[in-house]
Amino acid sequence: MEKISIADWLIILATLLSPVIAVQVTRYLDERNEIRGRKLSIFKTLMATRAYTISWAHVEALNRIDLEFVKSQKKEKAVVEAWKEYHDLLNNDKLSPEQWATKRIELLVELLHKMAIVLDYDFDKTHIKNSSYAPRIHSDTEAQQEAIRKGVIDVLAGNRPLPMVVTNLNNQDG
Repeated sequence: MEKISIADWLIILATLLSPVIAVQVTRYLDERNEIRGRKLSIFKTLMATRAYTISWAHVEALNRIDLEFVKSQKKEKAVVEAWKEYHDLLNNDKLSPEQWATKRIELLVELLHKMAIVLDYDFDKTHIKNSSYAPRIHSDTEAQQEAIRKGVIDVLAGNRPLPMVVTNLNNQDG
């Protein structure tokens, strides 16, 4: 019987282990891509809705930051810290509306810029701040809907009367 050499054992071992290693590598790469995909989803949603910061999609994406970006990685820690600062501002009612609005834009741009760095997008802060499109009619419609909601609430709460005018009252003698 011929003696099996070390090279033969290595070939046998590689043959047996290569499918296991391939599966593990594939699983690792799939998981890494899935994690990146979730981060990309948050970033893309925030970029797409940066002119509509009260939209449900925007708010949901903001709330997902803590779930997907981790402090243990240096670049991602910057995202988490920027989100914390932005979140603190969103809950701050001590600033004037003008100061708050200016600071909100500044901090959102900073957050998006930090996310762009993590996700390898080449967006500078000026591009992030100035390149979104929001038709004027959207803000007009939003303001009108808010006025309607407030008006209806005031009427239903009894704080405002509902004006009524009677017209075409048929006077039938009969």
